[in-house]
Amino acid sequence: MHRILSGSLVLSTLLLTACQSAPMGTPIAPVSQVDLPRYMGKWYVLAHIPAFIEKQAFNAVESYELTPEGEIATTFTFRKGAFDGPLKTYKPKGFVRDTNSNAVWDMQFIWPIKAEYLIAGLDAGYTQTIVARNKRDYVWIMARTPQIPEKDYEALVQQVRGYGYDMSRLRRVPQQWP
Repeated sequence: MHRILSGSLVLSTLLLTACQSAPMGTPIAPVSQVDLPRYMGKWYVLAHIPAFIEKQAFNAVESYELTPEGEIATTFTFRKGAFDGPLKTYKPKGFVRDTNSNAVWDMQFIWPIKAEYLIAGLDAGYTQTIVARNKRDYVWIMARTPQIPEKDYEALVQQVRGYGYDMSRLRRVPQQWP
């Protein structure tokens, strides 16, 4: 009987430890519901595992606008290499793939290629969000303001860690506004 209880305790501990971080291949659950009009607007990119175009981003901002056709007109801007570096602007198009939750999109930079965009984290006030991908190749931590309390930032980083990302690749995006 003692052996069975000890074995159960060890197994329970292993299972709990495994649940702390989603293993690669396990789908990242998007948030259950996104109010699209409320999600629209300006989001400051506070941290990311960057795509190649944004590796040296400073003052990165992603803005969304819902079109009459139900698409998401997106404007992504940043300064390359420094706060006074050249301004880069990209205008991908977003497409809501899961209209039940509005939390799973496709983002299209170049036709016909569409990339997964999962709203994996979103606070009740629509002030902080995490956009993830099941491949765990890119992630974005964003907020409505260029700075947030450090405890909030750390909590968002812990969420990203829980999704199973390689945290050594996470880059804090420098944000400095007048």
